Amino acid sequence: MPRRITELCTCDGSCKDVCPVECISEGSPIYIIDEDICIDCGACESVCPTDGAIIEV
Repeated sequence: MPRRITELCTCDGSCKDVCPVECISEGSPIYIIDEDICIDCGACESVCPTDGAIIEV
């Protein structure tokens, strides 16, 4: 199941840096995960400084 970034995102960019398939991009006002590319590895969730900012869809 792909993941989605919620409005709790603080835009620190750590999730984008660890994504192995580069499916995360800067949006306005939060980062966005391309659900068609996401492989559901969970790397982004493990480095997110805001608990609950990344959820499974």
